[in-house]
Amino acid sequence: MSYGTAGSLRCVTLDDVRGAQKMLSGVARATAMEGSRHLSQLVGAPVHLKCENLQRTGSFKLRGAYVRIAGLLPEERAAGVVAASAGNHAQGVALASSLLGVHATVFMPQGAPLPKVSATREYGAEVRLHGQVVDETLAAAEEYAAETGAVFIHPFDHPDIIAGQGTVGLEILEQCPEVRTVVVGVGGGGLAAGIAVAVKALRPDVRIVGVQAEGAACYPPSLAAGRPVSLDSPATMADGIKVGRPGEVPFGIVGELVDEVRTVSEDQLSAALLLCLERAKLVVEPAGAAPVAALLAAPDGFEGPVVAVLSGGNVDPLLMQRVLRHGMSAQGRYLAVRLRLTDRPGALATLLGALSVVDANVLDVSHVRTDPRLGLTEAEVELHLETKGPAHCAEVGQALRDAGYTVID
Repeated sequence: MSYGTAGSLRCVTLDDVRGAQKMLSGVARATAMEGSRHLSQLVGAPVHLKCENLQRTGSFKLRGAYVRIAGLLPEERAAGVVAASAGNHAQGVALASSLLGVHATVFMPQGAPLPKVSATREYGAEVRLHGQVVDETLAAAEEYAAETGAVFIHPFDHPDIIAGQGTVGLEILEQCPEVRTVVVGVGGGGLAAGIAVAVKALRPDVRIVGVQAEGAACYPPSLAAGRPVSLDSPATMADGIKVGRPGEVPFGIVGELVDEVRTVSEDQLSAALLLCLERAKLVVEPAGAAPVAALLAAPDGFEGPVVAVLSGGNVDPLLMQRVLRHGMSAQGRYLAVRLRLTDRPGALATLLGALSVVDANVLDVSHVRTDPRLGLTEAEVELHLETKGPAHCAEVGQALRDAGYTVID
């Protein structure tokens, strides 16, 4: 592939994306596109989910990694490749390298989820755990590249990576030719840039909307400044888009072709993940659920038909458990309440009886009797309840107060 100046619009073209699509034939899946009745009713127009969570390795990352590694010169392949990632990019590089017969070394943070570490190894990469945060891991990978001559495979800041990710855009137009809006999560910007190149070249009327987590939204200030701006400490549960600075190459494309970049809260991400699981029967990681979160946050703000790109589904089971509980709480379907009662035989049974009257499902009970804040005959109980929504939460609280219980907070 041939490219112009990095950061310019001409550095990745439609022909590059089409070339990447040919290269990926038989390697990456043309992932399914599923309609969502619930989201369609909410938005008032057809909404389709582009299921990159069902891609090989569980995310879109294989596309760009394969194109990048396949384009290396023979002597570069012989030197091997190195990458740094907490999950999705690691697995994409590992599988792509294995398919191409290239040795891959992947640096991952010491706290990386065990399922992602195991999967990366199973795809054939040599895994080295280094550092507590991705920045430390990245520095170690770059140092390794300098010492050994291995080619560093960046997760988003390279034209080949962007061209590979852009094949998602070609599939969107093939599967939903009537699309009017594409909504895609944004971290460093490789996926959004690639999709924008492909879609805008063929359908300039289609609106491209990027979505970032509020705590890791590096693009809005960067676009306002006209250059990539670094965040001091990005923080979000959506580790797939937790990037502190836009890539130089994708930044230029996003600035030219992406119509808008929105942000979503952690509550909205949790609710979106829960919706994907319950309504669409799809396991999606928080970063992959970001486009759905944007639809939930402002359903009237999108012209349909809409395609929301579910970029990945590699979510750690423990994180999934926490996020689902967080999502249920955000929707008013999970209630944690503390209250005091007289410490006497049968008091807890009486309390649970009061809850059964209002049809609240008790998930967990914590009973404390020895606390200096409590009187001699008092006990404190913390209840975790499954409820039916905000109105039901209010009903439960009122029923407890009416029964004479002192509700704390």
